[in-house]
Amino acid sequence: MKLPDRVNIVEVGPRDGLQNEREIIPTGVKLEFIRKLATAGLLNIEATSFVSPRAVPQLADAVDLVQQLPVVSGVTYSALVPNKKGLERALEAGIRRIAVFTAASDTFTRKNINMSIAESLAAFAPVVADARKAGIGVRGYVSTSFVCPFEGDISREQVLDVTRRLLDIGVGEVAISDTIGAASPRDVFDTVGHVLARVPREQIALHFHDTYATALANVLAGLQLGITTFDASAGGLGGCPYAPGASGNLATEDLVYMLERMRIDTGVNLSRLVEASTVIATHLGRRLPGRQSQR
Repeated sequence: MKLPDRVNIVEVGPRDGLQNEREIIPTGVKLEFIRKLATAGLLNIEATSFVSPRAVPQLADAVDLVQQLPVVSGVTYSALVPNKKGLERALEAGIRRIAVFTAASDTFTRKNINMSIAESLAAFAPVVADARKAGIGVRGYVSTSFVCPFEGDISREQVLDVTRRLLDIGVGEVAISDTIGAASPRDVFDTVGHVLARVPREQIALHFHDTYATALANVLAGLQLGITTFDASAGGLGGCPYAPGASGNLATEDLVYMLERMRIDTGVNLSRLVEASTVIATHLGRRLPGRQSQR
C-alpha cells in the first residue's frame, strides 16, 4: 500500500466547531484555544467566520478575534466569508486566507444560504477574484458531497461538476465534505476517485464528520487515493446547524494518533493538542467526543 509520508491538517475547530455551540464563547477563551492549537504544531487554522452576526452569533467577535490572533511562525489563519461584505471585513481585520462554501445538493444550499448552487457560485466569483487581487489564498467547501439530509445520495458527477466550477472561478483548494458523516470508504473511493481522475490531487482536501464512526476509515481511503490534506476539529467539536443529524467533525487528536501509528508525519504534538481541547472542554463543562481527549 502506497501512502503519503506527510499529511497537512486544517484545524477547523475554532470556526466549524464553535459555531455549533449554543453558548457564546468569550473571545479570550477562543484566543487561548487557538494559541494552544498553533503551538501544538497546527499550521493551518480556520479561526472564525465573517458571516452576519445575526446568523451566527457565536462568531460575532470575528474582527476582534482576528486582530488579536497570536503570531506563531509558520501558522496561517483563515476565515469563512459568505459575500463581498464579509471579505471586506476579513481583509480589514487582517486575514490572509479565506474559504467560501457551496454544496453538491441544491436543496441543502437553499436551506443553508438561500441560493441555488449556480447562484452561490455566481455570488462567490467576485469574492474570489477580489481575494486573489489582494494576494490572499482561497479554498472552497463542497458540502453534502456524499449524502444530503434532504436529497439522499449525491452523484459523483455532481460533486465533480461543483468542484470544477469552484476551481474555474479561482479557488485554489476544494474540500470535498461529508457534512452529515454518512459516507463509507467505498463512497470515498467512488466519488473522490472520480474527481481525481479529472482534477489535480494537490487541489483536493477531505472534510469528514464522524456521525457513524466512519471518519477515520474514510481518511484511510483518502490516503490510499493519495490525498494529503484533511480537515479536523480539536476534540471532535462541531456539527452543522443546517444538516439534521450531523454530529461532530473528525477529532484532530484521533486523526493525529492514527497517522502517527501509521508513521505518517503531521508535525503536530499530540499531548499539546489534547491540552488545547481541554481549554474548550473545561469552559463548556463537558467531555468532548474525541477519543484521545477523553483519555
